[in-house]
Amino acid sequence: MQFINIGYGNLVSSDKILCMVSPDSAPIKRLLSKAKEDNLLIDASQGRKTKGVIILSDGRVVLSALLPETIASRMSMEGHDD
Repeated sequence: MQFINIGYGNLVSSDKILCMVSPDSAPIKRLLSKAKEDNLLIDASQGRKTKGVIILSDGRVVLSALLPETIASRMSMEGHDD
């Protein structure tokens, strides 16, 4: 199992990531509201502006201050360390 740095010392298991998206669209905003209602929202943005939303395979939703592209590049860099 590998962990990916999603910003400010926060890590998430790369095996659990289903997708990473921008928080700007209306469907994602609805998803965030629903996740908050269901206590499935994890705010890992450290109080900064949310630039990325990570949806995990178990239904949890993680907020990150990093762009999805930045997290994806970190994932691909981690894969080359083996």
